[in-house]
Amino acid sequence: MGPLVARLSRGGQRLRHADRTRPWVLDTAVVLLVFLMFCLPDLLHHGGGDGDGPRRFRLTFTQLPLAGMLALQAGLVLPLLWRRRRPLAAFAAVTAVFVLQWSLNAVLRADVALLIALYSLALHGRLRQLAWACAAMAGALTLVAVRVSPAMSVWDALFFLLSTATAALALGLMIRIRRAQLAGLRERAARLEVERDQRSRLAAATERTRVAREMHDIVGHNLSVIITLADAGAYATDIAPERGKEALQLIGDTGRQALGELRRVLGVLREPADGPRSGPELSPQPGIADVEALCAKVRAAGLEVVYRTSGEVDALDGGVQLTVYRIVQEALTNTLKHADSDTRVRLALLAEDGRLTIRVQDDGPAAPPGPPNEEGHGLVGMRERAALYGGTVSAGPAAGGGWSVEAVLDLTPEEGAR
Repeated sequence: MGPLVARLSRGGQRLRHADRTRPWVLDTAVVLLVFLMFCLPDLLHHGGGDGDGPRRFRLTFTQLPLAGMLALQAGLVLPLLWRRRRPLAAFAAVTAVFVLQWSLNAVLRADVALLIALYSLALHGRLRQLAWACAAMAGALTLVAVRVSPAMSVWDALFFLLSTATAALALGLMIRIRRAQLAGLRERAARLEVERDQRSRLAAATERTRVAREMHDIVGHNLSVIITLADAGAYATDIAPERGKEALQLIGDTGRQALGELRRVLGVLREPADGPRSGPELSPQPGIADVEALCAKVRAAGLEVVYRTSGEVDALDGGVQLTVYRIVQEALTNTLKHADSDTRVRLALLAEDGRLTIRVQDDGPAAPPGPPNEEGHGLVGMRERAALYGGTVSAGPAAGGGWSVEAVLDLTPEEGAR
């Protein structure tokens, strides 16, 4: 059954494609089929005397001349050529010829064209036109029932005729509803495909933004430390060679750490190969426990850093800890860029009442150099990270001099997460 259904489906698709390109072929085929099945038998039996049908029916109806029969058959069948393009006009023409024929008290097998026209109107026409079409159909069939009353009961004839017309109308409406459902499903599938592509592009853009933010934090901080250590090492080479050697060692350690973090960030962008991973193990994301090591690197670069915590900051979620680490890293990097070598930095992490406050304040210049009223990528990145946890970031000159950065994160779980 599977291959048969598949072949039938492909055949139906090819037929629909051919019908869309040459619609007149199918309409002409319908007219020819009606002529061969219903018109030709009447023409062959024309003038056949009493050999066609029961005697009471033969005596009831008028025998038409050949020319009149051909004219009526043409009037019934030819309008079917535009039954899909102009269904109401085709139905009206067929109904008019049908009423004329039965007014002459003649019967033709080509009357089936009226049912085809009604079916086509239900399938292709406007729904508000069906009420008028059904009324005209009922009137025409009532005329037929009256004409056949000498041979059978009017009510029996009317019941049979109306049942046949109802079947044609119901078939057209059923196919119309089915086509509308299929069109709706195809439209919904296309819309879902577009939405899927949009979600994919949005996810890719979000991932690029996240990676760019990580790269900025890693590269910016470590390069600032390396540059500061290199300047200090060059200055100390002539005065204290051992300090210059120490600065070179710190530069090496900082570079290796930055390289490891870059490999970790870029490693998640690579598609995993089949089988077990053969590369090095990826290190975990930094957290609050790594802030002390971060402060040690800044101290080695020449700044004095005072670090303190309050509350259970080590028990925070991993994502919150990474956000805290990156905000602290960016704030210390900015201080390292713009402050003097004797600058003192006070770093505090305070967790209380469902909030985490990150405060970084130095006694260096009151404002970092740069265009006024223009935020750098670092401050934008800090605000984006804080916004993930419903937090805010403020930066500006401190009250007692220097520069201050303060971030507040909301640690209260959302209602929808319960």
